[in-house]
Amino acid sequence: MKTPYFRKALLPALFLSIALLFNGCKKSTTTPTTTTSTSPTVATTALIINLTATTAQSGGNITDAGTSAVTAAGVCYSATNKTPTTNDAKVVQDLTTLSLLPADFSVALTGLTAGTTYYARAYASNSSGTAYGAVVQFTTATALSGLVTTVSTLAGDGTAGYYNGIGAVAKFNNPGGIAVDAAGNIYVADSFNNRIRRVTSDGTVSAFAGKGTLGYTEGAAADAEFYGPQGVAADGAGNIYVADLGNNVIRKITAGGVVSTFAGSGTAGFVNATGTSAQFNNPAGLAIDASGNIYVADRGNNAIRKITSAGVVTTLAGFKTGGYVNATGTAAAFDTPNGVAVDASGNVYVADQGNSAIRKITPAGVVTTVAGGPAQATLLNFPSALALDSQGNIFIADEGGRIIECTNANILYILAGTLNTTGLTNGDGATALFSNPQGIAIDASGNIYVADQDNNCIRKLVVVKKP
Repeated sequence: MKTPYFRKALLPALFLSIALLFNGCKKSTTTPTTTTSTSPTVATTALIINLTATTAQSGGNITDAGTSAVTAAGVCYSATNKTPTTNDAKVVQDLTTLSLLPADFSVALTGLTAGTTYYARAYASNSSGTAYGAVVQFTTATALSGLVTTVSTLAGDGTAGYYNGIGAVAKFNNPGGIAVDAAGNIYVADSFNNRIRRVTSDGTVSAFAGKGTLGYTEGAAADAEFYGPQGVAADGAGNIYVADLGNNVIRKITAGGVVSTFAGSGTAGFVNATGTSAQFNNPAGLAIDASGNIYVADRGNNAIRKITSAGVVTTLAGFKTGGYVNATGTAAAFDTPNGVAVDASGNVYVADQGNSAIRKITPAGVVTTVAGGPAQATLLNFPSALALDSQGNIFIADEGGRIIECTNANILYILAGTLNTTGLTNGDGATALFSNPQGIAIDASGNIYVADQDNNCIRKLVVVKKP
């Protein structure tokens, strides 16, 4: 009689043992989950800004906070430690400006010693640790407290129109590209007037080519027609070349005043060929080297084209699809390039507007970035045009309202204007205001000229180093 009772007690115990064994087996097959902690991702701004004998600006870009919020960021620097850390001197960035990533930041380094080499890099910290950007090396000036840039209006009164005369008597309508010849004459692509104007160094404005009606007509300068001309360039023989954007061609104006088509068929496209068999798509900026080669910022094709003195068109770099790629030739990518300049060695510099960058192309077509880039868009904002001086310093017109210099020592100076603040104000440095500056040129004396598009005038900048 004890057997049934034994079964009643034993069977539930047996089932319980099996269940425990099964659950134990399930637990033993579970792999523990581990979380990897990561620090922020930070890069150092490649250029030092507004360097003097005792001050400088540096900064960086944080693209990712890592696995926790950013708790500190800034720039650390040292004159002795070539890989500075937060244990060295540092300037801390206000974290409220970094609430939305990616974010750029810039800080002022003060109390520096004149004529001294420093090493600096950006940093960012979170609960996992501190990450650093690349080290930037710079040397303070021996005697420089800053640059004073005086801005004045050379020609135009600020209102749109068409009138020839001296200074404020003259009128322009959306001036675009600008160039200076060997004699100091300034040539302006007066875009909405469909004309090329000439301005002497004293501000006297006259007609140079175009009768003012939109069209595509060759011949004598006074009878020729253009369609929204943009870029201009002058060669050593007195010829002026024009990027006739609306007609998708490059025009030539001889010293004798005859207008012809130098390259382009008049139809938008992307064809490498000779003369009028080639095709462009909204050509914008132009530059010409000592050998007579012309470089074109072919804006609509996201490419830089080269035209020999015989009119043979090839692609130096870029190819249709917009992007941001440093590579060689057509493997490189640009985004709406708007301006170009060329140095004595044949290197071409590009105002890569859509990428907020200045790019460099060697004669072999190798593309690199000189300044800015999509990750540091506020540094240059929207560069529209470039000019080079005889020392290889780059002068930049920023559509956001600033005129900027990038020296051959990789120092960036904000010469005049204030970012995203428009106006027509003459004065020094940041007190001067522009409205959508488009063209820029520099003469043999170092005077800078700017086509201030929305102010419908030509501005003049004189830069003086202040000891």
